Amino acid sequence: MTLDESLQVTRIYSVADMLPSDTPLIRQRPFSRAHHTISHAGLVGGGRVPRPGEISLAHRGVLFLDELPEFDQRSLEVLRQPLEDRIVTISRAAGTLTFPANFQLVAAMNPCPCGYYGDPTKECTCAPSLVTRYQKRISGPLLDRIDIHIEVPRVPYEKLTGERLGESSAIVAARVEAARERQRKRFASHDSRVVCNADMTPADVRVLCKLDATGQSLMRSAMQQLQLSARAFHRVLKIARTIADLAGSDEIAPRIWPRRFSIDRGGRNEMTQSPI
Repeated sequence: MTLDESLQVTRIYSVADMLPSDTPLIRQRPFSRAHHTISHAGLVGGGRVPRPGEISLAHRGVLFLDELPEFDQRSLEVLRQPLEDRIVTISRAAGTLTFPANFQLVAAMNPCPCGYYGDPTKECTCAPSLVTRYQKRISGPLLDRIDIHIEVPRVPYEKLTGERLGESSAIVAARVEAARERQRKRFASHDSRVVCNADMTPADVRVLCKLDATGQSLMRSAMQQLQLSARAFHRVLKIARTIADLAGSDEIAPRIWPRRFSIDRGGRNEMTQSPI
């Protein structure tokens, strides 16, 4: 973390009486993992003398919530304010306290209670109404605040036992740090209060995430077909800016990727392409 970020996180852990005696200044980004049995005060913060919760202890780091639908629904709905405003406000009779809560949320969940809804090989044993009720534990406004949704299918045996290796964490970390450095330089001349792309306001997005004609056409189609909200529109542009930073590009532009099917035209097989 930068020195300013380290000071922010150290203050929070000091207030929570969780600062290690041998660590006067926290330099590594915090990783907070909350269990679904956690209380509302433990997650959001509170108590007779208000103390920071896990969302504040994850400030400038990562908050991981496993089995997301199993969390108390009231606590999940309270997450909407920190995800938008980067702070959490706790009101008590004696007064109101505000703690910073600028964290990256990573959450995981099963598609249904038995875990096999949509599985290609094992049949789901849940009634359709039960699946719907389970998935609706995560409200639409909360889902709208989550930038990326990824389905993780069953991993086949061949991949588990294959010899092919992916990128090492060191290579990925170097690419991420290069993207972060690109962002630091950009915001140093634009707005020093912004640390990374996620901190950009709609006004920042308008200036720093401009699209060319092709990109605007693609975004217009996505808005119409997917019925994206204004919040989702700005989040898509932030993600696009981050992807461009990871690729070392100053411009946000659609890329052409081959689709997975071909068209037979007069005896010739041609691979179609689409912008992404």
